[in-house]
Amino acid sequence: MVSVPRLVIAAPASGSGKTTVAMGLMAAFAERGLDVSPHKVGPDYIDPGYHALAVSSPARSGRAVRPGRNLDAYLCGPERIAPLFLHGAAGCDLAVVEGVMGLYDGAAGQGELASTAHVAKLLRAPVVLVVDASSQSRSVAALVHGFASWDPEVRVAGVILNKVGSDRHEELLREALGESGVPVLGALRRVRAVRAPSRHLGLVPVAERRAEAVESVAALAERVREGCDLEGLLALARSAPPLADPPWDPERETAPARGGAEADAGGARPVVALAGGAAFTFSYAEHAELLTAAGAEVVPFDPLRDERLPPGTAGLVIGGGFPEVYAPELSANEPLRGAVAELAAAGAPMAAECAGLLYLARSLDGEPMCGVLPAEARMSERLTLGYREAVAIGDSALAAAGTRVRGHEFHRTAVEPGAGPEPAWGLVRPERRVEGFVQGGVHASYLHVHWAAMPDAAVRFLAGCAPRSG
Repeated sequence: MVSVPRLVIAAPASGSGKTTVAMGLMAAFAERGLDVSPHKVGPDYIDPGYHALAVSSPARSGRAVRPGRNLDAYLCGPERIAPLFLHGAAGCDLAVVEGVMGLYDGAAGQGELASTAHVAKLLRAPVVLVVDASSQSRSVAALVHGFASWDPEVRVAGVILNKVGSDRHEELLREALGESGVPVLGALRRVRAVRAPSRHLGLVPVAERRAEAVESVAALAERVREGCDLEGLLALARSAPPLADPPWDPERETAPARGGAEADAGGARPVVALAGGAAFTFSYAEHAELLTAAGAEVVPFDPLRDERLPPGTAGLVIGGGFPEVYAPELSANEPLRGAVAELAAAGAPMAAECAGLLYLARSLDGEPMCGVLPAEARMSERLTLGYREAVAIGDSALAAAGTRVRGHEFHRTAVEPGAGPEPAWGLVRPERRVEGFVQGGVHASYLHVHWAAMPDAAVRFLAGCAPRSG
């Protein structure tokens, strides 16, 4: 049994302010010297970047910065949520889990699956409901009562009132909620929004505006300190019961695919280059952990700045991000584009998701890219968004033919053609089509998958990494 103080920050609907409140709470507690573990419900990559920034207070000097981690019951399966949480939160003083959409909104047409409420139940965690109170007074009690009583297994244990107009408005709201049985743990005034610029896929990632993001997070922490009962929230977090699940362990997860073999401590570990920097910010922390457990030396690099791949690169992982914003700069780095093309021609395994797919194409909005794939990429007017079920069409660096996966698409770009002679995936739900490219060691697709649900992918990928010099 493992005890982890924890809170889930939820809301009745998107736009209520749960992201700003969650970040403010993370930062406020971190400033007090607490080791805060940040988590996000759902597949979102951008919010976890802000979460990692929020918990990296100087007050925690000497402690490693925790990455923001995702808890997605659709991508990873409900049975892995508590283990993944315990892995990420190991040794923390407090875990804060930011929800997704409205509290009870989950995967379309699949009931509670992957909703904030579902994850809160799996974690046995108290829920704090962030309510936009800007256009109501007494009605807030009916709203909170409805959310608190809808599912008896979801413990809505506190409310934070957001966008409160005045002292009198706050008094009316507190009076209305006085008989609800759900305590008010904070009231935040209606103020000019802390600057958090957005574009076609949501917030601009931290990596693109770090100095401004630091200021924004500090402002959110100040708002939360002034308006929230931090002691009450911490006491609520500490009331969460112990969890009986074993923590997720990448070593244990990869052992079956490794055949139980122990890594040779004296042998050379194949270098797997992991794209990062401002153009490639979408990556789940567990991917690198699984590759490391499988025997790789994972080395980050920045395609905007580095003209060479890391020395000895034997495999390449390029996750999601915003190459469309940096197409001219990526194109101008001709030495690196050439190195990527050479690595692909040598048969090295490459896993490219979404942004990585665009980078490996011939061109992106007319700018030359790596030319690994016979495809052209461009910005599109259409937003493609949603969960997918898929099956591997043939054998690849990531999966054997017939492997079934769950993934997520999130892009406003298009690739022509949408699939190669050997597609990466056959999508089976919610629509049927083939998608992506398998070409030599390259696996490129728009589909984001979470390797925690398919840990043998890391071992399979590493098996194709022949030692290389240079």
